[in-house]
Amino acid sequence: MTSVELLTDPAQLRETGTLIIATKTPGSEQTLASLRHVQLDRAVSIQNGVMKDDLLSQTYGRDRTLGALADTSGELLASGDVLFTRNVNLFIGELDGTTSDTARSIVKAIDDAGVRTTLVSDIVSREWSKFVCWVGFVSLSLTTRAITWRFLSDPDAALLIVRLTRELASLAKALGIPLTEDRALLPLRAVLDGTEAEAIEGVRKAGADYQARAPEHRMSSLQDLLAGRALEIHETLGYALRKAKDLNLSLPVLANTYALVSSIDRTRDR
Repeated sequence: MTSVELLTDPAQLRETGTLIIATKTPGSEQTLASLRHVQLDRAVSIQNGVMKDDLLSQTYGRDRTLGALADTSGELLASGDVLFTRNVNLFIGELDGTTSDTARSIVKAIDDAGVRTTLVSDIVSREWSKFVCWVGFVSLSLTTRAITWRFLSDPDAALLIVRLTRELASLAKALGIPLTEDRALLPLRAVLDGTEAEAIEGVRKAGADYQARAPEHRMSSLQDLLAGRALEIHETLGYALRKAKDLNLSLPVLANTYALVSSIDRTRDR
Protein backbone atom coordinates (compact mmCIF):
# COMPACT_ATOMS: atom_id res chain seq x y z
CA MET A 1 0.00 0.00 0.00
CA THR A 2 1.34 3.43 -0.94
CA SER A 3 1.20 6.14 1.69
CA VAL A 4 -0.05 9.56 0.65
CA GLU A 5 0.85 12.77 2.44
CA LEU A 6 -2.24 14.78 3.33
CA LEU A 7 -2.11 18.54 3.74
CA THR A 8 -5.01 20.58 5.12
CA ASP A 9 -3.30 23.97 4.97
CA PRO A 10 -2.61 25.25 1.42
CA ALA A 11 0.34 27.24 2.74
CA GLN A 12 2.13 23.95 3.48
CA LEU A 13 2.27 23.00 -0.19
CA ARG A 14 5.38 24.56 -1.69
CA GLU A 15 5.94 22.65 -4.91
CA THR A 16 4.52 19.78 -6.94
CA GLY A 17 4.88 18.28 -10.38
CA THR A 18 1.20 18.48 -11.23
CA LEU A 19 -1.60 20.32 -9.43
CA ILE A 20 -5.08 18.88 -10.06
CA ILE A 21 -8.09 20.98 -9.05
CA ALA A 22 -11.06 18.67 -8.44
CA THR A 23 -13.33 20.76 -6.22
CA LYS A 24 -16.67 22.24 -7.19
CA THR A 25 -16.37 25.62 -8.90
CA PRO A 26 -17.64 27.88 -6.06
CA GLY A 27 -14.69 29.42 -4.27
CA SER A 28 -12.18 28.57 -7.01
CA GLU A 29 -10.71 32.07 -7.15
CA GLN A 30 -10.08 32.07 -3.39
CA THR A 31 -8.63 28.56 -3.56
CA LEU A 32 -6.17 29.45 -6.29
CA ALA A 33 -5.22 32.65 -4.50
CA SER A 34 -4.12 30.48 -1.56
CA LEU A 35 -2.06 28.29 -3.92
CA ARG A 36 -0.48 31.04 -6.03
CA HIS A 37 2.90 30.49 -4.37
CA VAL A 38 3.17 26.82 -5.42
CA GLN A 39 5.98 25.95 -7.85
CA LEU A 40 4.80 23.41 -10.43
CA ASP A 41 5.20 22.01 -13.93
CA ARG A 42 1.52 21.85 -14.91
CA ALA A 43 -1.88 22.68 -13.40
CA VAL A 44 -5.12 21.11 -14.59
CA SER A 45 -8.71 21.44 -13.45
CA ILE A 46 -11.40 18.82 -14.03
CA GLN A 47 -14.16 21.17 -12.89
CA ASN A 48 -17.27 21.90 -14.91
CA GLY A 49 -17.31 24.80 -17.33
CA VAL A 50 -14.48 26.66 -19.03
CA MET A 51 -13.64 29.45 -16.58
CA LYS A 52 -11.21 27.07 -14.90
CA ASP A 53 -8.66 27.44 -17.71
CA ASP A 54 -8.72 31.23 -17.39
CA LEU A 55 -8.19 31.06 -13.63
CA LEU A 56 -5.29 28.62 -13.89
CA SER A 57 -3.70 30.63 -16.70
CA GLN A 58 -3.95 33.83 -14.66
CA THR A 59 -2.38 32.06 -11.67
CA TYR A 60 0.39 29.96 -13.24
CA GLY A 61 0.58 31.06 -16.88
CA ARG A 62 -1.06 29.61 -19.96
CA ASP A 63 2.03 27.56 -20.81
CA ARG A 64 1.68 25.67 -17.51
CA THR A 65 -2.07 25.13 -17.77
CA LEU A 66 -3.66 22.00 -19.21
CA GLY A 67 -7.25 21.84 -20.35
CA ALA A 68 -9.42 18.91 -19.32
CA LEU A 69 -12.81 17.45 -20.12
CA ALA A 70 -14.21 14.76 -17.84
CA ASP A 71 -16.64 12.32 -19.43
CA THR A 72 -17.29 10.64 -16.11
CA SER A 73 -20.10 10.53 -13.58
CA GLY A 74 -20.35 9.98 -9.87
CA GLU A 75 -22.39 10.86 -6.82
CA LEU A 76 -21.53 11.68 -3.22
CA LEU A 77 -23.88 9.60 -1.08
CA ALA A 78 -25.30 10.67 2.28
CA SER A 79 -23.04 8.09 3.93
CA GLY A 80 -19.98 9.91 2.62
CA ASP A 81 -19.21 7.16 0.11
CA VAL A 82 -18.60 8.09 -3.52
CA LEU A 83 -20.50 6.19 -6.19
CA PHE A 84 -18.39 6.23 -9.38
CA THR A 85 -20.87 5.33 -12.11
CA ARG A 86 -19.24 6.25 -15.43
CA ASN A 87 -15.56 5.94 -16.30
CA VAL A 88 -15.68 6.81 -20.01
CA ASN A 89 -12.71 9.13 -20.50
CA LEU A 90 -10.83 12.10 -19.10
CA PHE A 91 -9.48 14.17 -21.99
CA ILE A 92 -6.42 16.32 -21.29
CA GLY A 93 -4.37 18.57 -23.55
CA GLU A 94 -2.19 21.64 -23.85
CA LEU A 95 -4.21 24.81 -24.47
CA ASP A 96 -2.07 25.71 -27.50
CA GLY A 97 -2.83 22.43 -29.27
CA THR A 98 0.62 20.85 -28.89
CA THR A 99 1.23 17.39 -27.42
CA SER A 100 4.07 17.80 -24.95
CA ASP A 101 5.96 15.00 -23.22
CA THR A 102 4.93 16.50 -19.88
CA ALA A 103 1.23 16.26 -20.74
CA ARG A 104 1.75 12.76 -22.11
CA SER A 105 3.34 11.56 -18.85
CA ILE A 106 0.54 13.10 -16.77
CA VAL A 107 -2.09 11.39 -18.90
CA LYS A 108 -0.31 8.05 -18.56
CA ALA A 109 -0.07 8.37 -14.78
CA ILE A 110 -3.80 9.06 -14.41
CA ASP A 111 -4.75 6.32 -16.86
CA ASP A 112 -2.50 3.82 -15.07
CA ALA A 113 -4.30 4.72 -11.82
CA GLY A 114 -7.58 3.45 -13.28
CA VAL A 115 -9.27 6.61 -14.55
CA ARG A 116 -9.42 6.29 -18.33
CA THR A 117 -7.50 9.24 -19.73
CA THR A 118 -6.56 10.35 -23.25
CA LEU A 119 -4.20 13.04 -24.53
CA VAL A 120 -5.80 15.26 -27.21
CA SER A 121 -4.66 18.25 -29.25
CA ASP A 122 -8.07 20.00 -29.47
CA ILE A 123 -8.95 20.25 -25.79
CA VAL A 124 -10.31 23.83 -25.93
CA SER A 125 -12.76 22.89 -28.69
CA ARG A 126 -13.85 19.81 -26.74
CA GLU A 127 -14.33 21.77 -23.52
CA TRP A 128 -16.52 24.36 -25.22
CA SER A 129 -18.44 21.73 -27.20
CA LYS A 130 -19.49 20.15 -23.93
CA PHE A 131 -20.07 23.50 -22.22
CA VAL A 132 -22.50 24.89 -24.81
CA CYS A 133 -24.74 21.85 -24.20
CA TRP A 134 -24.06 21.48 -20.48
CA VAL A 135 -25.53 24.89 -19.67
CA GLY A 136 -28.96 23.75 -20.87
CA PHE A 137 -28.70 20.46 -18.99
CA VAL A 138 -27.80 22.22 -15.75
CA SER A 139 -30.48 24.88 -16.12
CA LEU A 140 -33.30 22.39 -16.72
CA SER A 141 -32.10 20.00 -14.02
CA LEU A 142 -32.31 22.84 -11.48
CA THR A 143 -35.67 24.17 -12.62
CA THR A 144 -37.45 20.84 -13.13
CA ARG A 145 -35.62 18.84 -10.43
CA ALA A 146 -36.09 15.84 -12.70
CA ILE A 147 -33.69 13.04 -13.53
CA THR A 148 -31.86 13.68 -16.77
CA TRP A 149 -33.82 11.64 -19.28
CA ARG A 150 -37.13 13.08 -18.13
CA PHE A 151 -36.34 16.75 -18.78
CA LEU A 152 -34.54 15.92 -22.02
CA SER A 153 -37.64 14.09 -23.24
CA ASP A 154 -40.07 16.88 -22.41
CA PRO A 155 -40.80 19.03 -25.51
CA ASP A 156 -40.86 22.39 -23.68
CA ALA A 157 -37.70 21.62 -21.72
CA ALA A 158 -36.07 20.46 -24.95
CA LEU A 159 -37.01 23.75 -26.62
CA LEU A 160 -35.31 25.76 -23.88
CA ILE A 161 -32.22 23.56 -24.11
CA VAL A 162 -32.08 24.17 -27.87
CA ARG A 163 -32.29 27.94 -27.44
CA LEU A 164 -29.69 27.97 -24.67
CA THR A 165 -27.34 25.78 -26.69
CA ARG A 166 -27.66 28.03 -29.73
CA GLU A 167 -26.90 31.13 -27.66
CA LEU A 168 -23.82 29.54 -26.12
CA ALA A 169 -22.67 28.40 -29.55
CA SER A 170 -22.88 32.00 -30.76
CA LEU A 171 -20.57 32.98 -27.89
CA ALA A 172 -18.07 30.27 -28.86
CA LYS A 173 -18.19 31.52 -32.45
CA ALA A 174 -17.59 35.11 -31.34
CA LEU A 175 -14.55 33.90 -29.40
CA GLY A 176 -13.25 32.03 -32.45
CA ILE A 177 -13.60 28.60 -30.85
CA PRO A 178 -14.70 25.79 -33.21
CA LEU A 179 -17.18 23.23 -31.90
CA THR A 180 -17.12 19.50 -32.49
CA GLU A 181 -19.64 16.68 -32.22
CA ASP A 182 -17.06 14.55 -30.42
CA ARG A 183 -18.04 14.24 -26.74
CA ALA A 184 -20.70 16.94 -26.94
CA LEU A 185 -23.73 16.09 -24.82
CA LEU A 186 -26.09 16.59 -27.77
CA PRO A 187 -26.00 16.04 -31.55
CA LEU A 188 -24.63 19.52 -32.13
CA ARG A 189 -25.07 19.70 -35.88
CA ALA A 190 -28.78 18.88 -35.59
CA VAL A 191 -29.27 21.27 -32.68
CA LEU A 192 -27.34 24.16 -34.22
CA ASP A 193 -28.05 23.80 -37.94
CA GLY A 194 -31.45 22.12 -38.15
CA THR A 195 -34.86 23.70 -37.83
CA GLU A 196 -36.10 24.28 -34.30
CA ALA A 197 -38.35 21.22 -34.61
CA GLU A 198 -35.41 19.09 -35.77
CA ALA A 199 -33.27 20.43 -32.95
CA ILE A 200 -35.94 19.59 -30.36
CA GLU A 201 -36.16 16.08 -31.77
CA GLY A 202 -32.38 15.76 -31.41
CA VAL A 203 -32.59 16.68 -27.72
CA ARG A 204 -35.45 14.25 -27.14
CA LYS A 205 -33.49 11.46 -28.82
CA ALA A 206 -30.66 12.20 -26.40
CA GLY A 207 -33.25 11.80 -23.63
CA ALA A 208 -34.24 8.39 -24.98
CA ASP A 209 -30.58 7.39 -24.96
CA TYR A 210 -30.20 8.46 -21.32
CA GLN A 211 -33.36 6.55 -20.43
CA ALA A 212 -31.94 3.40 -22.00
CA ARG A 213 -28.34 3.70 -20.81
CA ALA A 214 -28.51 5.70 -17.55
CA PRO A 215 -32.14 5.82 -16.36
CA GLU A 216 -31.24 7.07 -12.86
CA HIS A 217 -28.70 9.67 -13.97
CA ARG A 218 -28.98 12.99 -12.12
CA MET A 219 -26.95 16.04 -12.99
CA SER A 220 -24.46 16.97 -10.28
CA SER A 221 -26.20 20.35 -10.13
CA LEU A 222 -29.41 18.63 -9.03
CA GLN A 223 -27.46 16.61 -6.48
CA ASP A 224 -26.03 19.85 -5.09
CA LEU A 225 -29.45 21.50 -4.98
CA LEU A 226 -31.07 18.63 -3.08
CA ALA A 227 -28.12 18.38 -0.68
CA GLY A 228 -28.16 22.11 0.09
CA ARG A 229 -24.74 22.75 -1.41
CA ALA A 230 -23.70 25.86 -3.34
CA LEU A 231 -24.62 25.72 -7.02
CA GLU A 232 -22.09 25.91 -9.85
CA ILE A 233 -23.90 28.66 -11.72
CA HIS A 234 -21.94 31.87 -11.17
CA GLU A 235 -18.69 30.38 -12.49
CA THR A 236 -20.45 28.78 -15.46
CA LEU A 237 -23.64 30.54 -16.60
CA GLY A 238 -22.48 33.79 -15.05
CA TYR A 239 -19.05 33.45 -16.66
CA ALA A 240 -20.65 33.02 -20.10
CA LEU A 241 -22.74 36.16 -19.60
CA ARG A 242 -19.68 38.16 -18.54
CA LYS A 243 -17.81 36.99 -21.64
CA ALA A 244 -20.78 37.91 -23.83
CA LYS A 245 -20.97 41.37 -22.25
CA ASP A 246 -17.30 41.96 -23.07
CA LEU A 247 -18.13 41.19 -26.70
CA ASN A 248 -21.40 43.22 -26.74
CA LEU A 249 -23.21 39.97 -27.49
CA SER A 250 -26.81 39.58 -26.33
CA LEU A 251 -27.82 36.21 -24.82
CA PRO A 252 -31.37 36.90 -23.56
CA VAL A 253 -32.45 33.31 -22.87
CA LEU A 254 -29.29 32.68 -20.87
CA ALA A 255 -29.70 35.97 -18.99
CA ASN A 256 -33.26 35.11 -17.94
CA THR A 257 -32.29 31.55 -17.05
CA TYR A 258 -29.36 32.75 -14.97
CA ALA A 259 -31.66 35.11 -13.07
CA LEU A 260 -34.05 32.24 -12.37
CA VAL A 261 -31.47 29.72 -11.14
CA SER A 262 -29.74 32.43 -9.10
CA SER A 263 -33.07 33.05 -7.38
CA ILE A 264 -33.42 29.31 -6.74
CA ASP A 265 -29.94 29.26 -5.22
CA ARG A 266 -30.70 32.18 -2.89
CA THR A 267 -34.18 31.14 -1.73
CA ARG A 268 -33.92 27.37 -1.31
CA ASP A 269 -33.56 25.62 2.02
CA ARG A 270 -29.95 24.83 2.86
